[in-house]
Amino acid sequence: MQDQKPTPENPLELEQQPAAPESAAPPEVAAADVMPSLAESLRQAELKAAEHHDAWLRAKAETENVRRRAQEDITKAAKFAAEKFAGAMLPVKDSLEAALAVDNQTVEKLREGVELTLKQLVSAFEGANLVEENPVGQKFDPHRHQAISAVESDAEPNTIVTVLQKGYLLNERVIRPALVMVAKAKGQ
Repeated sequence: MQDQKPTPENPLELEQQPAAPESAAPPEVAAADVMPSLAESLRQAELKAAEHHDAWLRAKAETENVRRRAQEDITKAAKFAAEKFAGAMLPVKDSLEAALAVDNQTVEKLREGVELTLKQLVSAFEGANLVEENPVGQKFDPHRHQAISAVESDAEPNTIVTVLQKGYLLNERVIRPALVMVAKAKGQ
């Protein structure tokens, strides 16, 4: 008896059946084709990983350098913050020393020298954004003023009537509050 392949009764079934591969490669050859590709992929991935690691190390070092430089800048800024103001105060000191060095000083000349020195001091204060606070006639502000007492006055209550000591602001921040006396209603 011969082995016969069964033939499908319907010719369409014959077309739908998969054709047997005519020359299928043995599994060892197929694995050899795939293995170089996997090994190459692994090598490429390792190279990329090494490249990324190197870039990360460089970025980390750069970040540390930036942090260190910023810290040095902060230290220098704090150390030399008053340098500009100190430079503006030196002429004031020089003027005061020159006034004291003169032996036969008249009152008029001394007053003239003191006024000139005061102008230098005011100029130095302006350059450093140090502003004088002389609040006569203003409403009392506990953030800027320190009330020493309340006195009976015709002025509106809580209005500053006398300034005992001027206050000073540095860039709108209170350095020294003004010492003041405020008005209170009569009969209280």
